[in-house]
Amino acid sequence: MTGNFESVPHTINPLPDTLEFEVPDKESVREQCVAYNDLREWIAALDKAGELKRITEPVSPRLEISEITDRVSKAGSNSRTIKGAQGYAPGGPALLFENITGHPGHKVFINQFGSERRMAMALGVDNLEEIAQRIQALMNTKAPEGLLNKLKMLPQVAELTRSFPKTVSAKDAPCKQVILRDNFNLLDFPVLTCWPHDGGPFITLPCVHTRDPRSGKRNIGMYRMQVYDGQTTGMHWQRQKVAAEHYREALRTAAAANAVADPKAARVAAMAETSGGAYTIPDGPIGGLPQVQFGNLKGSRMEVAVSIGTDPATTFSAIVPAPPEIEEYLIAGFLRGKPVEIVKCETVDLEVPANSEIVLEGYVELGELRLEGPFGDHTGYYTMQDQYPVFHITCITHRKDPIYAATIVGKPPMEDAWMGKAVERIFLPMMKMTIPEIIDINLPPEGVFHNLMIVSIRKSYPGQARKVMSAIWSLGQAMFTKCVVVVDEDCDVQDLGEVTLRVTNNIDPERDIQFTLGPIDSLDHASRQPNYGSKMGIDATRKWKAEGFDRPWPAMLEMDRETKSKIDAIWAKLGIDR
Repeated sequence: MTGNFESVPHTINPLPDTLEFEVPDKESVREQCVAYNDLREWIAALDKAGELKRITEPVSPRLEISEITDRVSKAGSNSRTIKGAQGYAPGGPALLFENITGHPGHKVFINQFGSERRMAMALGVDNLEEIAQRIQALMNTKAPEGLLNKLKMLPQVAELTRSFPKTVSAKDAPCKQVILRDNFNLLDFPVLTCWPHDGGPFITLPCVHTRDPRSGKRNIGMYRMQVYDGQTTGMHWQRQKVAAEHYREALRTAAAANAVADPKAARVAAMAETSGGAYTIPDGPIGGLPQVQFGNLKGSRMEVAVSIGTDPATTFSAIVPAPPEIEEYLIAGFLRGKPVEIVKCETVDLEVPANSEIVLEGYVELGELRLEGPFGDHTGYYTMQDQYPVFHITCITHRKDPIYAATIVGKPPMEDAWMGKAVERIFLPMMKMTIPEIIDINLPPEGVFHNLMIVSIRKSYPGQARKVMSAIWSLGQAMFTKCVVVVDEDCDVQDLGEVTLRVTNNIDPERDIQFTLGPIDSLDHASRQPNYGSKMGIDATRKWKAEGFDRPWPAMLEMDRETKSKIDAIWAKLGIDR
């Protein structure tokens, strides 16, 4: 499929050039900062706070919703002027489309996380740093001595206890209001086609539920899903994602069970012959040798469930780069301050959030891959076609009049920019646990997060900047970081002008730029091979004699304190601000 489409048959009525809404005071915002039970409570809170725009004009889920959202999400951007976006607060409002062409009665909710304020509201805080402080406090907890200190720890214990999910019965689960075991059609929902050359409509904000075949631990990830037809989709879990590892472990287990000889050798062979599950399983024995009769594996399944339209904390937990050992339900419960209510699925042995708007149940068949893409991605480019597993739907359940939650990605800034910055702030304390010399980090949206990380460090010994680069490349999803820039602690990494000044002045390119090879994000179209390529580290710290730098290092320009204080005192009299 080329992804070329005919032009849309009717035009879009543009949104107003300005959007006026009341900005509540801090106390009223704090009152709204509560755990939302479901998507509908979240939408109501946004509406009350003046953060929601309802669109009643008929629009198509094919390109039109994407174009409107793209304009709105770039509001306040200095880098791009978008027609119709002038006058909005940065990121624009959340949008609720209430009149979807071809889908009467359906609604589409989008851009829910698309501003700093909404991102904080979604997680029940006034400022994202509050969550980082909560995490920091938990990590700094020491074993209590004496009754008094143990009593002082009770609030922290209670906070952790509230994080565990709570199972409810099907009769109490709103997502079970409608249960479709037969004659269901995924195309009945207003799934978006976002960009002109996309391979088709894509589900873009799904919480994908899988279970580790070894430990049984649950995982929630977010992977785009191309809709092939009413019963099947693609499952774009990239090679290094947790669900992809669950898939590979299921493949290893099946290979061991069908081994002709050594089961361990069969596990290794299964990975080597399929390139980690990236190639379709052949019919005969691998490599012409009877280690594993791969044809016997066909028909083996791994169960998957997908929830669409969950409460904001649960949706956000699906994107956080947490260790695989920590279930996302715990993260969501911690962020919410109360448990996520979950319910058993109808046709698979998995649990999903009970308040989901839509739930898709089904499986992927081991070794079955299908061409997926192209897809207009957050890099600002189309990611090209590749082979990915196929998700077969066995049952759909949903609330009455379900609200379809979606996002779009493209040239930044867009909604995912604010989500990424939230991840940056919240997980900085965890990075500091592993790399304690880190002061701050910045993942600029224009660097699409995995392409550029700017790090300030407390430098204590020669070569420490290079040590930090290597440490970052060993950290979970941070291993995909294409460029790492390291500066001294007196540089504000959030000030890109200051960073540019330091980097361009403080480096000798031949000496201070380091290259290495390793895993690369699947979306990187410039790497020498898919998922494998080079990375660059730039040491922009001040160079020491102990690092072989024998020249004098000049001081940066700065006015003395006495003069600055004197001018501060008379500034109002100068009339410059009038």
